[in-house]
Amino acid sequence: MKSKVLEISNLKKEYTSKESKITVFENISFSLDKGDFVSLMGPSGIGKSTLLNILGTLDRPDFGEVLYNGKNPFKLTNQEKARFRNEEIGFVFQFHHLLPEFTALENVLMPAIVYKKKSNNIDKRGKELLDAVGMSHRMTHKPSEMSGGERQRVAVARALINNPDVILADEPSGNLDLKNSKNLVDLLLKLNEEFGNTFIIATHNPEISEKTQKVLYMEDNKLTIKENR
Repeated sequence: MKSKVLEISNLKKEYTSKESKITVFENISFSLDKGDFVSLMGPSGIGKSTLLNILGTLDRPDFGEVLYNGKNPFKLTNQEKARFRNEEIGFVFQFHHLLPEFTALENVLMPAIVYKKKSNNIDKRGKELLDAVGMSHRMTHKPSEMSGGERQRVAVARALINNPDVILADEPSGNLDLKNSKNLVDLLLKLNEEFGNTFIIATHNPEISEKTQKVLYMEDNKLTIKENR
């Protein structure tokens, strides 16, 4: 029996100004099991990135609860929450955000180095992950020496270095051409099957969403769930 990794209950997010109050979304509820591979879709500006930022503890909901394995990270201190984010959540952004002065391997290791984990084990895992994403031949190369698709593969390996429960990907193929976009999605599917992390991918691309187990669709401040298989 699969275990619940992520449980979202009645999330609401608003932005207020002197003139008005805008509800981005409300009554958002869903749960994901370990190893789920889901897409997050909806029109531009509907709040997909805002929802991902809340799931990633980079932003706070105005109402509702986020539970990772029964634990609410928003009840932690800022320091505890930063460590939780580093260890339990992996991020893949539309822009790779690799540090230009470091090699592919050094970039992959960065989230683990932050908390001074044992270097021998981490070095080994970093090399294994670069091999898993097809980038072992670029291990000592810096981002300027890699193509856009290669840089994004390194970013995926970096997201996996601490073996987080959940990987959040915000338009990860948005800056790639069609071939590299397809290759990246196929890679994420392979990694999901191989390592068993839960993936949530925000995308506008229906070809990506068709490959996921579920589609979380945001529209009119609400969220509906479609089962693909």
